[in-house]
Amino acid sequence: MHSIQLEIFRQIKGIGSASGIFSNAVQLYIVGDNSAFLNQYDLSSNRLEKIQILFDQPLTRKENIPKSLKPDFEVLCHSENTLYILGSGSTLNRNRLIAYDLNTKKIKAQNVNKTYEKMRQVAGIDLKNFNIEGAIFTGKQWLLFNRGNGQEGKNGIFTLMGNDLTVVSEIKFSPVQLPHINHVESSFTDAIQVGKNIFFIATAEDTQSTYHDGEILGSFIGSIDLQNLKLSFSYKIPGQHKFEGIALFKQEKDRLEFLLCEDRDTAELNTTVYKLSLTL
Repeated sequence: MHSIQLEIFRQIKGIGSASGIFSNAVQLYIVGDNSAFLNQYDLSSNRLEKIQILFDQPLTRKENIPKSLKPDFEVLCHSENTLYILGSGSTLNRNRLIAYDLNTKKIKAQNVNKTYEKMRQVAGIDLKNFNIEGAIFTGKQWLLFNRGNGQEGKNGIFTLMGNDLTVVSEIKFSPVQLPHINHVESSFTDAIQVGKNIFFIATAEDTQSTYHDGEILGSFIGSIDLQNLKLSFSYKIPGQHKFEGIALFKQEKDRLEFLLCEDRDTAELNTTVYKLSLTL
C-alpha cells in the first residue's frame, strides 16, 4: 500500500493558470495556458523571471490572453537540455510547439496542426474530444496524453515514433480507463517518466467539454507501465484540486517527491506549488 502526503511547497505571485511545471532542483519552470511567457523561478532567491515565448500580435507580452485566442499551453515537457511547450489542440489555433534551449536560451516555434490532424484520424477522435495535456519525449519517440473530458471520454496515450513532432508518420493510440469520483471519470492532466514507469495526474471535472470548465471533484496520481501502457495503480490526492502539472523533485529508493501546479481557472496572477510525497 502506498502512502501520500500533500503540502504547500511555494506560493508565487505573478503566475496565473499554471498548467505545466519542470524542476531541476535549483529552479522551477512553470507555463500557463493563457500566457505569452515561460516562468523561471529561482528556489534559493525566490526571484521570478519572465521569458517571452510568443511574439505574434495581439498575444505579445500578455499574461491573460482571452480564452478564444489563448494558445492553451497545457504541456511542459523536458528532454536533455530542452523544454518543449505544447498547445492542447482542443481548437485549431491551439497547435503551437515551442522549444526552449536551457543552455543557449534560444526559442524555436513550430506548428503541429498536421500531426494533430493525423492523431485524430488514427484514434477516431473529433476536435471536440481531442485535448493533449501531457507529453513524454524519450529522444526516439513521443508519448502524448489525451485528456478524455469531452463527451466520448477518450482518455488515452498516443505513441509517435521519431524525434520531430512535426513530421511523424507512425502513430498508435492506446485507450486508458482512469478512476472515477462519483459518476465522473477522471482524465489525464499531465505525465512524466520515472525509470520504466509513467507517473500521471488526472482530474475529475464535471464537464463534457474540452473548452468549458466544470466543477472540480478532485485529482489522482497514478502509475502506468512504460512498456505495455497498462495502469499499475492510482490514488486519490487529498482535497479537491485541479492539478495540471507534475514534475519529479526528489527520488529515493522507496520514496518519490513530486511538485504539482494547479490551474484555478481565474485571471488572478498567483499560484501555489504543492509537494506530493509518495511512499512506494
